Amino acid sequence: MNRFSFAALMAIASVALGLPFIAQAQTASPEAPFSITPTNPLNLQIQNSAAQAGNLNRAKNLARQTAEKANGGLGLYRAEASMHGPAAEAPFFDNGDGTFTFTFLGGKPGYTTPSVQSVVIVNTTDWSTRLGYNGAIRTLVVPPSIVPSQTPR
Repeated sequence: MNRFSFAALMAIASVALGLPFIAQAQTASPEAPFSITPTNPLNLQIQNSAAQAGNLNRAKNLARQTAEKANGGLGLYRAEASMHGPAAEAPFFDNGDGTFTFTFLGGKPGYTTPSVQSVVIVNTTDWSTRLGYNGAIRTLVVPPSIVPSQTPR
C-alpha cells in the first residue's frame, strides 16, 4: 500500500470511528531558502500583525456589546454599521497602553438619525471594558483654524 492511500485510509477510519486523526506536518529542509518559523523576522511581523488585527476585532466587538447592553439590548439599540464591519474601519483610537477607545453612534433599530453616542475603553490585557460615556450625542467643538488673512491687493 503506498503512502497516500495509507494516509487516506487512516483519515477515513478515524472519522468513521470518531477518533482524532493526528498528522505530522513536513518540516522545511535545511537547504530551503525560506522557512516559516518563529525565528524568521518576516513571519514574526506577520504573526504580530495578525494578532493585532485579531485583538482589534475582539476589542471592537466587546465595545459594541458593552454599548448594546448599556442601551437595553438589541431589541432597543443598534450601533452604527462601522461597529459591525471590518475592525480597521471602526472609529477607534489606540491609546498605546494596551487599550483601545471606541467612540461611535447608535440608536433604535432601523434608525436613520442616531440618538446615542458611546465611548467604550477596552483593555486588551484582560479584555475588560469601561463605558466612558453613553448618552446624547455630543458635538465636537473645534477651534477655528488660524489661517493667514487673504486680502485682495
